[in-house]
Amino acid sequence: MIWICETCGVETADLPEPPEACEICEDERQWVPEDGQHWTTLDRLRDAGTRITVTEVEPDLWGLRAEPSVGIGQQTMVVRVPEGVLLFDCVGYLDDATVEQVRALGPTLAVAASHPHMYGVQTEWARALGDVPVLLASPDAEWVRRRDPLVELYDERREVAPGLTLHRVGGHFRGQAVVAWTAGAEGRGVLLAGDAVFPNPDRRSVSFMRSYPNRIPLSGNVVQRIADQLEGLHYDRLYNNFGAVVPDSAKAVVRASADRHAAWTRGDFDHLT
Repeated sequence: MIWICETCGVETADLPEPPEACEICEDERQWVPEDGQHWTTLDRLRDAGTRITVTEVEPDLWGLRAEPSVGIGQQTMVVRVPEGVLLFDCVGYLDDATVEQVRALGPTLAVAASHPHMYGVQTEWARALGDVPVLLASPDAEWVRRRDPLVELYDERREVAPGLTLHRVGGHFRGQAVVAWTAGAEGRGVLLAGDAVFPNPDRRSVSFMRSYPNRIPLSGNVVQRIADQLEGLHYDRLYNNFGAVVPDSAKAVVRASADRHAAWTRGDFDHLT
């Protein structure tokens, strides 16, 4: 039986009984409910009426969400290039109808995740879409709860197809990854940032955190390193893993926000507090 953590939505290995704990939720970046660990399965979610909604985000980019929300509630980003499609940050549920919708977009090249909180039922998706690779950054290998032959680890960079590349930037997790899609935003480029970089409600600034729910910050040095790494990528628009967007000038927004973050952590504005 494949078990799914109700809190983070990440799949386990095939086990006769659910584990006592979810290591991903026990970590300081996540949390366990006050009444303890709970598990579910795809069959239970299906019986409860869970479904997937598919929304076109922009040409050749779609968002998949589970309703009601499963786990953390991320939006899977499905990006299409001439060679096929990539699924990024798989939700913790799937159904036959959505699998067929994804298949209709073209051959699936791979599924991938930005970091362990977003693993969802990635192996189930990969198997349903033709036993495609599950691409994960090697520094996060210890967090893979379902070790499967489909899992392929990469180090710093993995090209999925021309103009569609995974880059490890670290920060939130050591293996935190983003996707650079050069043809997105009418050729200006799109960055699928997971939550390495998180658009703020003003849509003109972003945040960088080690833990979002537990409000653990990253240092100014790490944030500047992430911004430096992203500087060399081709993008003008940025999406996170929940559908929030910096619609344009995203590279400049990332740099300005990183500079602001570093200044506050350095103490430059202590006189205002």
